[in-house]
Parts: sequence; C-alpha cells; structure tokens
Amino acid sequence: MKKSNVNTLVLGAFIAALYAALTYAASLAGLAYGQVQFRFSEALTVLAALTPAAIPGLTIGCFLGNLGSPYGMVDIVCGTLATLIAAVLSYLTRNVKLKGIPVLAPLFPVISNAVIVGLEITAFLPEGISLYAFLINALWVGIGELVVCYAGGIPLLIAIQKTGLKKYFNF
Repeated sequence: MKKSNVNTLVLGAFIAALYAALTYAASLAGLAYGQVQFRFSEALTVLAALTPAAIPGLTIGCFLGNLGSPYGMVDIVCGTLATLIAAVLSYLTRNVKLKGIPVLAPLFPVISNAVIVGLEITAFLPEGISLYAFLINALWVGIGELVVCYAGGIPLLIAIQKTGLKKYFNF
C-alpha cells in the first residue's frame, strides 16, 4: 500500500473515532439526539473541505455515534446518510473561500441535518407527520447544527490553517 493511501486510511479512521467519541460525550450531556442537538462532533464536518479522507471518516463516525441513538435503526441510517451527503457537498464546494476559509463547508451539515433529521424526528411524533411539526423540528435541528458547525467548525478550520496542521490533511 502506498504511503498516501495509508495516511488517508489513518486520517479517516482518526476522524471516525473522534466523531464517535465526541457524539457519545454530547450524549452524556443530553445533547446528541433529539429535537435540540448540539453534537460537538458536528464541528468536524468542516474537515471534508480539507481532505476526501474526511468523507468516509465522518460517515463511519456518525454511524458509530448513532448506534447509541434512541431512534434506533432509523437514526443509524438517516443520520448517517445526512452526514454523508453533507460531507460530499462540503468537499465539492471546498474551493469557495472567503479569506482562505471554505465558508460553505459548515452550511451543508446544517441543511442536510435540518431536513433529514428534522423529518426523522417528526416521523416519531405520536400525532404523526405534519408540515408544521416538520418545520419546527427542522428549525431546531438546524439551529443546533448552525451553532456547532459555524461556532466550532470555522474556528477549527482557522486553527488548522494557522498552526500548519493543514499539511496533514492534503495527500
């Protein structure tokens, strides 16, 4: 195996492990699952703008993190799909930058999770699915994502660039 393939594999595995661990830490604080979510791990979704290794890393990390979800298999599948979609879109738009920062990278996790997880949570409501309930759930999930992805993700990108860690993300 080439050195770059090994580096990519290790980086992806590291991101997956970190994402899962941070999700479980948020779960201990009651912030990982449900209508109002502040998953610390979601700040890592911006890493897809730095390396394609983050795409499988984030996806696998989300899958592992969602194994603890009270929504069960639905969250394992839908939540993981939301993260995969967000990571791919963040990677594809990585060159849209403002002052060297890929500013769209945090936007896609916000949108993807608001729509997919918002619908997922709405489906579990005893009264069933309604447009109003979906909009409320999507809004709350989106707000949590917005806070974590922009307040955590953008500073993470800046720190990676300023400390010279960026070289570890480019293979």
